[in-house]
Amino acid sequence: MAGLRDYNLSVPAPAKMHIPNSLLFLLPLPLVAATLFLLLRSGLAWRLAVDEPNHRSLHTGKVPRIGGLVIVLALLAVWTVAMAPPQGLLPAVAVLAVVSYADDHWGMPVVLRFAAHTLVAAAYAGLVANPGWTGLLMTTLALAWLTNLYNFMDGANGLAGGMAVFGFGVYGLAALPGNESLAFISFGVAAAAAGFLLFNFHPARVFMGDVGSIPLGFLAGAIGLAGWTQALWPAWFPLLVFAPFVVDASVTLVRRGLRGERVWQAHREHYYQRLVRMGWSHRRLALHEYALMAALGASALALQTTPDVVQWAGLAAWLGVLCALMWVIDRRWRNHTNGGRP
Repeated sequence: MAGLRDYNLSVPAPAKMHIPNSLLFLLPLPLVAATLFLLLRSGLAWRLAVDEPNHRSLHTGKVPRIGGLVIVLALLAVWTVAMAPPQGLLPAVAVLAVVSYADDHWGMPVVLRFAAHTLVAAAYAGLVANPGWTGLLMTTLALAWLTNLYNFMDGANGLAGGMAVFGFGVYGLAALPGNESLAFISFGVAAAAAGFLLFNFHPARVFMGDVGSIPLGFLAGAIGLAGWTQALWPAWFPLLVFAPFVVDASVTLVRRGLRGERVWQAHREHYYQRLVRMGWSHRRLALHEYALMAALGASALALQTTPDVVQWAGLAAWLGVLCALMWVIDRRWRNHTNGGRP
């Protein structure tokens, strides 16, 4: 049976671009920042979309939820103007943004929302490759899960934006020697997220919303798969780079499922949410998460060209670190909920 590496899931490079001679990949940063500034200054941001606190929220006041829309529009515009749109990637992001915008404003049934994400993931895989049924199923499930877990983790100031800056920045550094087009896309996402982060770092003036977190999650998976199939990085590379989100969301989902809870319902049981509920400020959480993201990204870049035995040793070491961090948080959470009693 053929493996996924045999399938051409790469993002083609329709136009050769010499990134060292061009700073176009930085354009999304000032574009996003300037747009958000004008929307906030004019008051239009409050008329477009406002996030109201609910039982899942870690905030208490109303905040404009326009960051994701600005990020996506800036990326689509820059990608289209700067180079021919990568096959399948641009329309997939656009469709996910439209569906998520509708969900942000009018709400959509969970089944319909997840079905749309799955169909887009399957369509993307089928469009850029001919993977066969097994490969199509595996790719679709991976993309759909990454699409949604990013949204699950978008619940604290600066968290989702920071993960995009570090994660896609690392993608760009790893792709630059072998695929300038893929590097351009990755750096562009990181730049757009940096522009948003200027207004989202605590105290946040804007939120991202599903219209931003859903496409970012999809891009994390789509670019990760593209780099793997082009032998730019090993299969584990995207998982290690985005481990702060992948591990927290996956472990939390599995634990809730084992308890018989409805895993699709909103909650406040992620590890990052527990830290805030135990008294951490959004700023403290973000800075600690950034340190973890930077360490994981640097390790991924350092390990990708080492011998297999070194790679597996590095992955095992990080698995131990992440398990230890979750164990510490679990223990402190039990003490917190028991009124300080062990």
